[in-house]
Formats: sequence, C-alpha cells, structure tokens
Amino acid sequence: MAHFVIIGAGECGARAAFALREKGFDGEITLVGSEQHAPYERPLLSKAGLSSSVDPKFIAAHETYAAGNIRLLTGVTATGLDAEAHRITLSDGSHLTFDRLLLTTGASARGFPNAPAESSHIRSLRTHHDALTLRAMLQPGKRLAVIGGGFIGLEVAASARKLGADVVLIEGLERVLKRGVPEDIAQLVAERHRAEGVDLRCGASIEALSEQEGKAVIRLSPDETIEADLALVGIGARPNVELAEAAGLVIDNGVAVDDRLRTSAPDIFAAGDCCSFPLDIYGGRRVRLESWRNAQEQGTLAAANMLGADTPISAVPWFWSDQYDMVLQIAGLADGAVTHLRRDLGEGAFILFHLDAEGRLLAASGIGPGNAVARDIRLAEMLIAARAHPDPAALTASNVKLKTLLAA
Repeated sequence: MAHFVIIGAGECGARAAFALREKGFDGEITLVGSEQHAPYERPLLSKAGLSSSVDPKFIAAHETYAAGNIRLLTGVTATGLDAEAHRITLSDGSHLTFDRLLLTTGASARGFPNAPAESSHIRSLRTHHDALTLRAMLQPGKRLAVIGGGFIGLEVAASARKLGADVVLIEGLERVLKRGVPEDIAQLVAERHRAEGVDLRCGASIEALSEQEGKAVIRLSPDETIEADLALVGIGARPNVELAEAAGLVIDNGVAVDDRLRTSAPDIFAAGDCCSFPLDIYGGRRVRLESWRNAQEQGTLAAANMLGADTPISAVPWFWSDQYDMVLQIAGLADGAVTHLRRDLGEGAFILFHLDAEGRLLAASGIGPGNAVARDIRLAEMLIAARAHPDPAALTASNVKLKTLLAA
C-alpha cells in the first residue's frame, strides 16, 4: 500500500491531506506537525485571535483526521530527509518511509539583528503560543512597541488599540506597507492608525533592541530611547528550508518547485509559504507567497499532482488584511504596472487598477469597510486570470459593472 507523507501540519498540509482522500487516494497518509496542536487557522492570530477564545480555530477536529484514516503526528519535527532512500527521520528517533512526500514546512518570523534570542519582552507572532503571550500584555496601561509596518505589525497594532494598550509602531522605510501596497492605500491605513491613537514612526532607524529591567528597550538614531512592556518584531518571514536544503533539494527563495509543485527530487513536492514557484500569467516569474488562500489552493493542487493529475498552477495571487473596520484586498502582482486607475465605490471604499504598458490588467488593490470591495476584487481577479485588456474608462466608471468587462 502506498504511503504519502506530509511534513508541516498547517493550513497547506492539512488541506492536502483531506484533498488526497477526497480525490480517492486509499493508501496511508501521515501528517507531521511540530506544534502540539492540530492544524489551525493562523490569520486569526493577529486579529480576533488576540482578543477572543483561548483555543485556536482548528481546521478540523482530531476525530475528523481519524475518520479520514489520516495519521496525525503532533509535537514532533522532521530532522532528516534522505531523498534517494525515500526516508524521513523524526525528532523522537523514529523513521518514516514514503512513496511520495509533500513539504509544507511554512515560514518562520525573522528575528531582529543582535536582539536577545530568548526574551519574554521581545517576541514575534507566528504560533498560537505567541498569540497567548501577546494577549496577556495587550491591556490598558501596557505599552506595545511594534517593529515593522507590514500586515502583521499593523494588524497587531489595531488589535492592541482595541484592547486598550498604548502602541508605538516603528517602520524603517518612509511609509507603511511599502511591499506590494499602493501609496494611496498605505496613506489611508496610516491615517486611520494615527486617528486610533497609534504613535506611528516611519523612516526611523533602530540602532539596538534589548531587554532591560523587565522592559523592551529600543534605541533610535540619533538619540531617542523607547521603552515598552513588550516589543513585537514583525519584519517579515523566512521560508523553512533547512530540511530540504540538507537533503540536496534546489533552494531559490524557498524550496524551488516547478509549475506542478514538484521539487528537484523525484516523488517530493512542496507547497505553501515554504516554496517558490513560476507563475505563467506573469511570464514565468518565480514568486513565493505568504498567503492563507495560497496555502489552501496549493495544498489541494499538490494533492492532485501527487496522484498524477499534472495540473499547472493557475491561481492569481490574493492577499487580505483586516484593521479596525477596514478590509484591504489585493489581487495579482502590480510589479511592472505603468498605469494606475481609481474606481470609487462609495462609503470611502475604492479600488486601484494596475495596468502594464500594453493595457493589460496586472493587479487590483482595494480598501473599504467590511465587504465593500470584495465583489469587485473577485471580478478583477478573474480579469487578471483572463489576461484582459479592459477599457480604462470603464474601469474608472463606477456605474459600469466589472462583470460586463469580463463578459467582453
């Protein structure tokens, strides 16, 4: 009987395990995770997870894995991979052999240079345990320092203000959300944070981050010191490639896979945050995406291709962020865009369309309260997938439905 092993019990790995069963695989499935918890939803960690229930939101109950005859190993890590022998060594000293292997090892938070490796007052946010630590500090009278003005940092800042904590956010670049978010939207986000009481510092240079006398201490250039009860380091993530790299797999900003999610080793696939892959709709450009939906989609695609489907990656990149009552959604990649058109949707909501020199729609970025931009972003995503060259005047006209452009 064939044995498929999945290393990494997050969103991507869990979705792949269930997809294998849904697609008719009747062999053995083993899903290996380093956390004690069963797979859970990570996007909530920086949002509702900081203020709601103690337990994480599980993707499925333990009983569901058992019902699907999926062997779930938690609290154990893969420490060795022999790609040629199809053999995995686990941290408890046991071994697994596989017919096909899927790596969904995810990514880890980047640490701040020269900061203490172990500190109760300097933390990152990647796991449920991290969220519990943060939650205990987010209360009136406490001060949180957020280092990094990306999605994670801003979402935590918003959650902290809702809970009454004082927040200072420090970003080294000239504005927040510099990576992949248009300036118009980033400015709106920054203004909202300031209105909510966040002390937002952009263009600030951090000389040192340390822990002193039960406080996180941040020394800014040229001569300012910020003390906080807790410092959250949110300066990006690095793919977890150690296992693959030691096994001799090709690494290129993550585990390098082809457009079927196959690695450089036979019978080994990779998916989700840990891998980089070529996107045909962007000329084969190799990308790595840290995205909840990408993890879901690639988990399902990897399962199909492990079973021989030979289906290429075709999904359009999609990202979202919740901050206060604002929802930001982005479809596609705007790199290479030369034209940026705005469509106003009312109630302060709007979408920016990003087109290349030939008029092809590359990406769309929207922000607004609740689900104000969701439908139009979804339609824009379909236009991007179709490699459409929509009429610019129609894109900006709020009375013209995007659905008509898709039909055209």
